[in-house]
Amino acid sequence: MCGILAVLGCSDDSLTRRARVLELSRRLKHRGPDWSGLYQHGDCYSAHQRLAIVDPDSGDQPLFNEDKSVAVTVNGEIYNHEELRKKLVNHTFRTGSDCDVIAHLYEDYGEDFVDMLDGIFSFVLLYACDNSFIVARDAIGVTSLYIGWGLDGAVWISSELKAFNDDCEHFEIFPPGHLHKSKSRGFRRWYNPPWFSESIPSVKYDPLFLRHAFENARLFLIYLYAVIKRLMSDFPFGVLLSGGLDSSLIASVTTRYLAGTSAEKNWGDQLHSFCIGLEGSPDLKAAREVADYLGTVHHEFHFTVQDGIDVIEDVIYHIETYDVTTIRASTPMFLLSRKIKSLGVKVLISVEGSDEIFGGYLYFHKAPNKDEFHREPCRKIKALHQYDCLRANKATSAWELEARVPFLDKEFLNVAMSIDPESKMIKKEEGRIEKWVLRKAFDDEERPYLPKHILYRQKEQFSDGVGYSWIDGLKAHAAEHVTDKMMLNASFIFPYNTPTTKEAYYYRTIFERFFPQNSARLTVPGGASVACSTAKAVEWDVAWKNNLDPSGRAALGVHLSPHNV
Repeated sequence: MCGILAVLGCSDDSLTRRARVLELSRRLKHRGPDWSGLYQHGDCYSAHQRLAIVDPDSGDQPLFNEDKSVAVTVNGEIYNHEELRKKLVNHTFRTGSDCDVIAHLYEDYGEDFVDMLDGIFSFVLLYACDNSFIVARDAIGVTSLYIGWGLDGAVWISSELKAFNDDCEHFEIFPPGHLHKSKSRGFRRWYNPPWFSESIPSVKYDPLFLRHAFENARLFLIYLYAVIKRLMSDFPFGVLLSGGLDSSLIASVTTRYLAGTSAEKNWGDQLHSFCIGLEGSPDLKAAREVADYLGTVHHEFHFTVQDGIDVIEDVIYHIETYDVTTIRASTPMFLLSRKIKSLGVKVLISVEGSDEIFGGYLYFHKAPNKDEFHREPCRKIKALHQYDCLRANKATSAWELEARVPFLDKEFLNVAMSIDPESKMIKKEEGRIEKWVLRKAFDDEERPYLPKHILYRQKEQFSDGVGYSWIDGLKAHAAEHVTDKMMLNASFIFPYNTPTTKEAYYYRTIFERFFPQNSARLTVPGGASVACSTAKAVEWDVAWKNNLDPSGRAALGVHLSPHNV
């Protein structure tokens, strides 16, 4: 992932302002250490910190059209850029960068080109002819982006909160699937899929079609793979492999692709996989078994509870949240990313979105009917940018890596979210566990994708799967730093999103130290008393009412693996 920072329409166009923009942009250098660029047109500044993945030789930003009347600063990857170049027959491209198509598409299609992009992106586009600009963010919010406003009338755009500092008086999350135009000074939703209205779909479940949609997500004459197109890179890539269903399927599909192509993929035709956990954790064991089955070059890393505790402050600084579940899961991912970076990898394939799409969390066992079952995934997908996407993006970007998420491919989403939710519902009496439709789609007797017990392995939250003593250790550490007396005053100290556990209080104090602005605390959603992952379950089953812990183990009467690792 790259880092972008823009200050648009400010009252000061002096060298002092330029130097300040450069200074703030450097706070994003961890996202893009390979090159930096700054474009100024009148009272607009657009800065870029580049992580070079495609065309490292000539793809530095900003990128321009032929006469340089359009300048674009982008964070992201456009997977269908070669297809789009073929549409732009009257244009000349200066680079081989996948993002080079954006300026030219704007010339031909105006702002409507955004929906033509297949990928993950946040960008600022400046049009010199009338001194206007547009800003856009990808459909689900895989790339992080914030917008702010200054007292001088300037609009601020940044990949992370830390670049705003005190120079921007108010800021908030830039909504996914939207664009912002200077001419209207407002937002417009460009992403409007059929499932977004939350109306109940009725397409009959077809396991073979779903499998092909995952492998071949664009259903046109040439099938581009939801997984495979995300291997677009001039540098080594790998997969995050926990041994759970989702990461194992991605590893399996990728392995088959590499075995069936003659093209050398940086490290050769053998896939590299990565896993982290406490000694003896469920994920380490399952991931090793999957790696052996698929024949990947597997890299297994161990950490201790103390290792994780030691980096909590770094994690909160980089992830920019105080949400409990996000921090728990971000910490091992942060540690793993650092290890992976040392091996020279830049691109990782990750699994975010699958549990939301298919109702994979254990509390979905309690869904009372198919209508409720469908609306909850819709809500959770819309909120992914505040939780799992935020974690995956920032935990990897902290160490100069880019995470790509095939389950959130637009075409795959359209297919998966159009399935009649009756087929997705968990019915233990019929042998249907969570994510049954996905498991069934890849249950191939003739040419198995995975061993049966892996294909039907029960859901583990990442923060649980790395070792159950990880969460217990965090709670114990927080209890040493937060007293009962401090908790009594919590509502006065933190009137917004008041923490109700010592662990939540501990994270909040660290967050406030790094990000003391009121705008910053407002970017973290929800309430600490009922975590996002269990909020709906309280409605579905009153037995959850007094549960304050969002761990998957808290799924009452559902989780079957009470190990003490």
